[in-house]
Amino acid sequence: QVQLVESGGGLVQAGGSLRLSCSASRMIFNFNSMAWYRQAPGKQRELVASITTGVNTKYADSVKGRFTISKDNAKNTVYLQMNSLKPEDTAVYYCNAKEISTNYWGRGTQVTVSS
Repeated sequence: QVQLVESGGGLVQAGGSLRLSCSASRMIFNFNSMAWYRQAPGKQRELVASITTGVNTKYADSVKGRFTISKDNAKNTVYLQMNSLKPEDTAVYYCNAKEISTNYWGRGTQVTVSS
């Protein structure tokens, strides 16, 4: 079983920045990909950013140019640097790890952006 623990969420004003971290209980190098999702109240969970073993990244159109996903294999940690935050970025952010056909999820961290 894999445990993913998110941290770094909080309350920030519009235009501000936050960096989320996701620590895994085992080597992240073995996962096919890792990603950040978010879910706002009353909305479906959506993909924010993903990064593969080969360090290929993908972003939702709404965060391109503002968010950056990265990982540190030595620390078994994935990061999401979020800049120029907007009120519409307010959501619970979840870390995801994918291994063949299995998805692992963290419990999420709340990000609230005030206008």
